[in-house]
Amino acid sequence: MKKVLLVLSVLALVTIGFTACTPRTQFITIATGGTGGPYNIIGSAMATLLNANVRNIQATATVTPASVVNVGLLQEKKADIALAMNDVVYYAFSGTEMFTAKHTNLAGIAALYPNFVQLVVRAESPIQSIADLRGRRVGVGAPGSGTEVNARQILQAHGLTYADLRADFLSYAESEVGLRDGTVDAVFLTSGLPNAALIALATTRDVRFIPIGADKVATLTQQFPFYFPIEIPANTYRGQTAPIPTAAVINLLIVRRDLPDTLVYNMTKAIFDNLETLGNAHASARLISLDRIRNGMPIPVHPGAERFFREKGK
Repeated sequence: MKKVLLVLSVLALVTIGFTACTPRTQFITIATGGTGGPYNIIGSAMATLLNANVRNIQATATVTPASVVNVGLLQEKKADIALAMNDVVYYAFSGTEMFTAKHTNLAGIAALYPNFVQLVVRAESPIQSIADLRGRRVGVGAPGSGTEVNARQILQAHGLTYADLRADFLSYAESEVGLRDGTVDAVFLTSGLPNAALIALATTRDVRFIPIGADKVATLTQQFPFYFPIEIPANTYRGQTAPIPTAAVINLLIVRRDLPDTLVYNMTKAIFDNLETLGNAHASARLISLDRIRNGMPIPVHPGAERFFREKGK
């Protein structure tokens, strides 16, 4: 009996020792955006890269309303990495605009690619300008999304508020259905190009894009300096044969500030050493470059990411 107990004790000690030496799996949540949008597609591709290239983590991309919600998820430690627009990130970090408290548990990884404001109507619509939105039913983006922030600020630059129209807070997918079925007159979508919801919409309906002129973008930047003028290239969508002037902001990849440096280093390396693979997931990801990682970054970069970029000479 003593021999049996001794053997069992030894086995227990070996098991405890083996367990103690076995690294625990760390679960990583990537906050993205609406289903079918570039954030969700690119975030899902990032999760796949992390799982394939970083040991002992299990990364999952989660669908969210996007930027405003995403920074809150990082602050509350309900997500670990997020995609978000740089204007929203600045407002969160500084506790301004729609944020009543500073979100200090945020750090940057890198600037990624432009987010284009896309204002769309059906081809037969009488709406020709933003001024014509007065009194109309307009999809202004999901609650807590960067699209909603952009819509509100762009309307303001044109002398309009939500009180001047009938605002519907719609996701990408809901915007597509609403414009297709005629339950809304116009929709704002801010995203990388192309947006899957708009691709689907343009296959079933003839649509038209409302321009946002460089003069109005200049007015916008006086109060909100993150915007810059840009064009939606011709033939981005079916039937869109000419370039469309509009406004854009920069998308960021951000992270919880309190994550360990080594973990963030490894995640940054996994993503930026595999940009070609990421670009195969969505066309917008092909615009990500080590040469532009600091463009429009309004918050401190995480030390783990800084270490990787220093090694790359950036």
